[in-house]
Amino acid sequence: MLSRVTGLIRDMLFAKLVGASAFADAYYIAFRIPNLLRRIFAEGAFSQAFVPILAEYKNQQKPDVTKSLVDSVATILTWSLLITSFAGVVGAPLFVYLLASGFVDNPEKFNATVVMTRIMFPYIGLISLVALAGGILNTWHEFKIPAFSPVLLNISFIACAFLLAPQLSQPVYAFAVAVLIGGILQLAIQIPALIKIGMLPTISLKPIAALNDPAVKRVLKNMGPAIFAVSAAQFSILINSNIASYLVTGSVSWLNYADRLMEFPTALLGVALGTVLLPSLSKAHSVGDHEEYSSLLDWGLRLTFLLALPAAVGLATLSVPLTTVLFHYGKFDAMAVMQTSHALVAYGAGLIGLILVKILAPGFYAKQNIKTPVKIAIGVLIATQIMNLIFVPEMAHVGLALSVGLGACLNALFLFILLKRHGIYTPKSGWLLFFAKQSVALLLMAGVALYLNTQFDWIGLQPHYYIRALDLTSVLLACMFVYFASLFAMGFRLRDFKRTSR
Repeated sequence: MLSRVTGLIRDMLFAKLVGASAFADAYYIAFRIPNLLRRIFAEGAFSQAFVPILAEYKNQQKPDVTKSLVDSVATILTWSLLITSFAGVVGAPLFVYLLASGFVDNPEKFNATVVMTRIMFPYIGLISLVALAGGILNTWHEFKIPAFSPVLLNISFIACAFLLAPQLSQPVYAFAVAVLIGGILQLAIQIPALIKIGMLPTISLKPIAALNDPAVKRVLKNMGPAIFAVSAAQFSILINSNIASYLVTGSVSWLNYADRLMEFPTALLGVALGTVLLPSLSKAHSVGDHEEYSSLLDWGLRLTFLLALPAAVGLATLSVPLTTVLFHYGKFDAMAVMQTSHALVAYGAGLIGLILVKILAPGFYAKQNIKTPVKIAIGVLIATQIMNLIFVPEMAHVGLALSVGLGACLNALFLFILLKRHGIYTPKSGWLLFFAKQSVALLLMAGVALYLNTQFDWIGLQPHYYIRALDLTSVLLACMFVYFASLFAMGFRLRDFKRTSR
């Protein structure tokens, strides 16, 4: 929650100082390049391949053997990242061309993107090591530090917005510098926690020796298909970014502002639950407890539907007030509000899918089954691009958002079907009644949201931002009250969703 709140403050400052301009488009593309590689090699493929094997070693091997695994993996990762970061800085123009070839017609925009890419590219090395540290700490059930570390990136943004941006002729470069500083801070805060559990990695100057470690070979073997699985989704993002670079100036920024609002519930629910579930599922698999494994997935799914569906309804019915209160300041004008809110509605259609993927995928990863998600990811990639061909000509950037959202829903649906077919997950009884009661609560909430939304001139209230923020807060509280009061009246109780892993 703290990470998402500070992240929204960061985005509000960015919207005020940069808006949805050509420089904003350039920044978002430049930041997307290291983020793309981070998701492929670090948080995505690496974590999915490394954490289950680390959990196995922790539960079945002596501490010194586990520490040796950590040292070897950290050595390989560090040397690989040094080479990748160097290549990224040198080859920045090529990366920018691949991700946003539409910028070539605007030399100022293209050159700004290249400069910011070079500033931010080393972030991939820093954040990948953060992912390594987070995977270790999560396996030891130390969730607080890894969960808090993104707050430091946001604090770096906020500090640079106030201290560095006023000193520059183009404020956007201050945010590029903030990314690099934030990466350093995120890595530094993990070190004391790793020392405390005795798992601070020792980086060897002999990476070839580390490469010969049998456990490292297992991690790399699992990373192969995992990279392919994650790359399929990221390749879809790459294609979408390139398409957006050919649309009118501001399209990249409108999509990113909407995506930031989407990330609030996605991170709070999907990432948080997924982070907790993967080590617990890995433990259940390592001791052969199938009942616990299936029960954990069932618990995660119920919590997801309970909290994600009202979030999706809220994004769809309150897209304009959310966008105005958070971003409608300074250089972020009324047109940007409307274009961003339209993209937000389209993204909202796929929110449940985006979150469910983060809950269902660990069901395969914890069993070190990477191939099944790979096959699904390839199919979703093809389906998403077919939808782009259908939606984008008529809906422009909104079509891109809708394709991503519906693609995520397809991904979640196929993951669920195959989890059941493989006997990995057996749903507990009561799901039909659960959905029936929740549907009633969601309809009541949507009715309240739509009615209250029409009672305010959200764009006209721009000069009175405190009043506008209070109005939105009141609307959100009313919606929350109606939703949870309805569930309570129909028999839902908090104790029904509490759980302690065995």
